[in-house]
Amino acid sequence: MVPWEGYVSDETMGTFAPILLYWMYAGGYQLILHRRPLERYRLHTRAEEEEKNLVSLPAVIRGVLLQQLVQAIVAMILFMVTSDSSTVVVQPPIIIQTFQFLVAMLVMDSWQYFVHRYMHQNKFLYRHIHSQHHRLIVPYAIGALYNHPLEGLLLDTVGGAISFLVSGMTPRTSIFFFCFAVLKTVDDHCGLWLPYNIFQNLFQNNTAYHDVHHQLQGLKYNYSQPFFSIWDRILGTHMPYNLVSRKEGGLEARPLRD
Repeated sequence: MVPWEGYVSDETMGTFAPILLYWMYAGGYQLILHRRPLERYRLHTRAEEEEKNLVSLPAVIRGVLLQQLVQAIVAMILFMVTSDSSTVVVQPPIIIQTFQFLVAMLVMDSWQYFVHRYMHQNKFLYRHIHSQHHRLIVPYAIGALYNHPLEGLLLDTVGGAISFLVSGMTPRTSIFFFCFAVLKTVDDHCGLWLPYNIFQNLFQNNTAYHDVHHQLQGLKYNYSQPFFSIWDRILGTHMPYNLVSRKEGGLEARPLRD
């Protein structure tokens, strides 16, 4: 039994809950990002954010909304094709759902690693498509899904659909999986290294890890997203870093390779 049962279908929740959660979580980060007490946790100064980023916040918001529109359309089609309204879906035991969750995480990580890496290695794709995401040299939460529309479709939306299909999870389980993936993706771009942040403490692939990838020195490293750093470590694209304090305040994820 879930709170929305009898009011909203699992398919509708699976389509729109991740989008609503994105704006709630990313919006919360945006509200606190420039608060003075949090300056000591920033991975980049305000001046760096203003000087280095090549796209305005309104343009980022428009880009994210476009991607989410496409995402919602694909999700509705996916659920329509895979759901059978004549049967009642029975949730499998929690151990099976946990296994499906893990499978979906590994599938999504694998898909995103290889597509992401290829977009860096192919000069045409990088110049015309993936470079849009790297206009945010200093990442922030709302820009987590700021991508070229084609990249958003291929990397995130198709990757999510494949994870759903391969894992065999039900629409109800997918609600929790996609919401978790959204929270993790937003957190990886938040630009803050916060104490007691569960994502930053549990995952090696975290805010600082992905920040290195957005730096010029780390552009061809740390492709893994959104969960684990397995493929980076296996295929030699892992760039370690140290978190060091800046003289002017805050922190810096400093790559350890020349």
